[in-house]
Amino acid sequence: MGLMDVLTGMRNGPGGGLGGGGVGGAMSPILMAALGLLAYKAVKGVGSQQAPPTSAGASASGGGLGDILGSLGLGGAAARSTSGTGLVGILSGGLGDLVRQFQNAGKGEIAETWVGTGQNKQIAAQDLATVLTPDQIEFLTKKTGMKREELLAGLSNQLPEVVDALTPEGRIPAPHEFNRTA
Repeated sequence: MGLMDVLTGMRNGPGGGLGGGGVGGAMSPILMAALGLLAYKAVKGVGSQQAPPTSAGASASGGGLGDILGSLGLGGAAARSTSGTGLVGILSGGLGDLVRQFQNAGKGEIAETWVGTGQNKQIAAQDLATVLTPDQIEFLTKKTGMKREELLAGLSNQLPEVVDALTPEGRIPAPHEFNRTA
């Protein structure tokens, strides 16, 4: 299954999937936030508290995943690339960094269930707020236009599903594996 198949499935899955019925099949703010978090993790790494650069043309209400990637300095290249240096590499690296961030915060067993093949454990919004850095939360609220509480509630609900969908074999795939066809 290719990356676009995963994203389309998450957007258009049962009951509306993660997309939540956006206009014209647009990606939901929560799905954008989850993918933006993975991109943030890939670019900034686990230990970084530094906020990503802001884009002069970025709107406070969020312009989509391209806006998020662009503000991280990944806009056009990531969107065009299907190699390990593009969006797929970002997702693969970001998944690993996100799991490590959960482990470092004492919540590794939760994130590991999302990667594994069994039942996903849920995480409460207040627990997610202790795992994510203030800079990560601020970045995502600015890029999605969501309020902090709304963002954390949505991510606590959907992040397990996003990570699970991106790790169908119970492990974090290598970048080249995101491009496989079923």
